[in-house]
Amino acid sequence: MKQNLKYSYNENIQELIRLSLSMYRKNLIGIFHGSISVRVGKEKFIINNKNSIFDELTPDDFSLLYFKEDYRYKNASIDSQIHKQIYKEISDAKYISYTMPHHIIAYSFSKNIFKPLDYFGNLKFPELKIFDPKNFTDWYERAPYEITNYLKKNNNIMIIKGYGIYAYNRDIMEMIKEIAIIENSAKLFLLNSNIS
Repeated sequence: MKQNLKYSYNENIQELIRLSLSMYRKNLIGIFHGSISVRVGKEKFIINNKNSIFDELTPDDFSLLYFKEDYRYKNASIDSQIHKQIYKEISDAKYISYTMPHHIIAYSFSKNIFKPLDYFGNLKFPELKIFDPKNFTDWYERAPYEITNYLKKNNNIMIIKGYGIYAYNRDIMEMIKEIAIIENSAKLFLLNSNIS
């Protein structure tokens, strides 16, 4: 049984490494900005560490965290509290990501609602609210609860003004695909605005 758990743990980490690189190449996450995690038990999850460089992650760049906090939280991503709160309150969350796609963040500066004009964006997300965190000085104190509450009441994607996207899903490929669709739609919208 221990061998299966070890294999599953390594398999999860390899999946996160592979997909983080893909997200990095598409500018969905930055060199040091972003986080990705996977639930591996009822009260535990794997998340990238602080200052992770997403285009060259190794298994040493991840921490296994339990809901009951211990010393490992010190090395883990600054977003660990947010991921933990989502996992605690949303049973459908198997994977969570925090991404910083440039175009949707730029779009969020002047809009309150995201309405894709392109076919694929409109088909998947006819309309998404853009959450305004207001004061950034205490954002990381409020974020675990405000993000989780928003995701519970709305859907599995949250666009946060000037900050990025929080998303969860049972399928990691679907989660990444949804983020990519939003970012592509925002890019097309902004390109069209420059042409008009």
